[in-house]
Amino acid sequence: MSFILVVLEQIDGKLHRSADEVLAAARSVSQLKGLPVVAALPGKGLADLAKSIHADQVIAVDHDLLDAYTADGYTAALSQLIAAREPNLVLFAHTYQTRDFAPKLAARHRKPLISDVTSVRVEDGSLVFVRQLFQGKLNADILASGQTVFASIQSGAYLAEDTGNLETTVETFTPQLNPDEIRQKPEAPFRDSDRAVDLSSANRIVAVGRGIQDQDSLSLVEDLASALGAEIGASRPICDNGWLPMERQVGSSGQTVAPSLYIAVGISGAIQHVVGMKGAKTIVAINKDPDAPVFEVADYGICADLFEVLPALTEEIRKSGN
Repeated sequence: MSFILVVLEQIDGKLHRSADEVLAAARSVSQLKGLPVVAALPGKGLADLAKSIHADQVIAVDHDLLDAYTADGYTAALSQLIAAREPNLVLFAHTYQTRDFAPKLAARHRKPLISDVTSVRVEDGSLVFVRQLFQGKLNADILASGQTVFASIQSGAYLAEDTGNLETTVETFTPQLNPDEIRQKPEAPFRDSDRAVDLSSANRIVAVGRGIQDQDSLSLVEDLASALGAEIGASRPICDNGWLPMERQVGSSGQTVAPSLYIAVGISGAIQHVVGMKGAKTIVAINKDPDAPVFEVADYGICADLFEVLPALTEEIRKSGN
């Protein structure tokens, strides 16, 4: 059977926030190729969680040795599933866990892993994967051929979508694992340093750049964010100056975000920043420079002095009740 296999990540019995995004990517490819989407959920005792996943079919890859994540265990288990079912395409979210075990899994099947993919299209019946090079300065098109292609999807590249009451079937796959195969001792999942805020999960973000001119003027951005119920983000110069903490930085050296609304205030739109926010559903840019690159990615642009726009915009939002 031809199908797309999506390997989902769970932590302590809860789906990783990337799950809906990689499933959205799979459904996009499904529409292009007419293939069903099957989700694989490795772990132990996850049948109930599997029922909540919106895919054509869900396979709970269940074994005691998968209770705690190890690269050896996940590779051995998923390799058996892939060999038994022979999917056309295997998709992962580009998370720390994926980076740990997916290259090994692909190599076991003598295939490359196309990592950090931003989009997928079809040309002459073949899948073409797009990934960025040199911090987003170039896009590379990678033509995939043959059976069972492995690829990971960049965070924010696809927006999670409402699938309604999609019915799915759940089955259990029990791999044959030997404790001697697990050479690693399970450890706590890798995490970034503790953050006071996780911008990647924010629904609305107001981001500020060097156009704000000085730290005292940040109050204008804070007022707008408060009126919208939004988190505050920043471009690198703001964080380098110490005006906002580094955990607020959006971009290639900061966080990757995909909110429903992203307002870029006084941000020129350097590619290093854009790669971190281009997945936003709606982008609004406020900049007095009509040639600012940020307008090229914005859905709505306000070419005006932010010191005049922000107070007026904040007042109108408060009047409207958000």
